[in-house]
Amino acid sequence: MKTIGEAAAELGIEAHVLRHWEHVGALVVGRDGNGYRVYDDHALEQARTVLKLRSVGLSLPEVTVAMSPKRSAAQAVVRAKIAALETEVVRRQQAITFLQHAVDCRHRYLDDCPDCATFVREA
Repeated sequence: MKTIGEAAAELGIEAHVLRHWEHVGALVVGRDGNGYRVYDDHALEQARTVLKLRSVGLSLPEVTVAMSPKRSAAQAVVRAKIAALETEVVRRQQAITFLQHAVDCRHRYLDDCPDCATFVREA
């Protein structure tokens, strides 16, 4: 069992972050006889999961749904994030392709290049 300060230090975050996660429902934390938060192994693992979900791009409301006991809701949020990330990967790859062409382009000015013009017209 750890105090909020000990748990926060172990996780590398501030204690107010843990309180906020609990407030919005992303984290369930037990209390001792005096009402102080106590972080057992399960609560720490939940907090690590919240950290990981945040690090891969889920917003806190999405994390809260992903951590809910409703598997279908959790899966829907995660599937939506996967789709958004896949779209972002495609968009970033297109950006890399355009920029690589710009670096290698034989034209002095990009607007003189028909290939650059094609890239510019793409959505």
